[in-house]
Amino acid sequence: MVPQCFHHACLTTAYSSRLSLDTMLDFVFTVDDPVEWHSKNLKKNWSHYSFLKILGPRIITLVQNNYGAGVYYNTLIMCDGRLIKYGVISTSTLIEDLLNWNNLYIAGRLQKPVKIVALNENVTLRSALDKNLKSAVTAAILMLPESFSEEELFTEIAGLSYSGDFRMVLGEDKKKVLNIVKPNVEHFRELYGSILQENPQVVYKTQQGQLEIDKSPEGQFTQLMTLPKTLQQQISHIMDPPGKNRDVEETLLQLAHDPDCGEVVRLGLSAIVRLSSMSQSTKGIFTAGMKKSVVYGSLKLHKMWKGWLSKTS
Repeated sequence: MVPQCFHHACLTTAYSSRLSLDTMLDFVFTVDDPVEWHSKNLKKNWSHYSFLKILGPRIITLVQNNYGAGVYYNTLIMCDGRLIKYGVISTSTLIEDLLNWNNLYIAGRLQKPVKIVALNENVTLRSALDKNLKSAVTAAILMLPESFSEEELFTEIAGLSYSGDFRMVLGEDKKKVLNIVKPNVEHFRELYGSILQENPQVVYKTQQGQLEIDKSPEGQFTQLMTLPKTLQQQISHIMDPPGKNRDVEETLLQLAHDPDCGEVVRLGLSAIVRLSSMSQSTKGIFTAGMKKSVVYGSLKLHKMWKGWLSKTS
């Protein structure tokens, strides 16, 4: 159910995670017209915004679209007796991220089991959501050995959007990825089961929970060629020394024969996530305001500390 503090139905997708921070709900609103959405939301929920509210919905939308990962977050909001945070992203920006992994920020969240609260009849968005899941499988299997378990696959998928994220070094529970996967294996299976069964390069032994993939150079080249464009470009940048300027297909063909193929893919993912996580976190200081940023950061550090203590006890 959409919280009652939102008075208009511009919602496309929603994502929830357990935070005290474990009890915080995380929503993402996908809207066709962010200026109109922020204009209405400012009238209804003025207090949700930082000092940027005095600059109006157009400046807020400019900050949303042109800085960070294309999403504007209001955080630490009490709504219907629950602590929530919510992000707003334009439909066009989300589709670009789902297809190309420009930021792998909201696209990364949507690679995990989420609750779709409302989805309009946008065929392009539906197709992009499906493509994002297929791309997640492809990237994950490139980084895994020839044979692996469902849990290993889902852990690799859940970790895609954390690869290279500086917050995993400072500010996040180091067991975050496992904490996402272990209680939700069945939900991951529902999300990815048909994709795995329909993939001609995957042998999916559902009864045993085991998978086998084609790790031949030909198989890996096929997989590399279907990766999102931004990841292919990052891989090409890593593989090519300055001045060589080979085309992407030639570079990927070379990588397909490289025993370190999976590690290069991981480096490419890290390059995307590192930039988007740093820029979005910097943007968060302005969109949340200094006070909320300090409180939210303190809660994150406390959670990381608790995770460290439980590991050492």
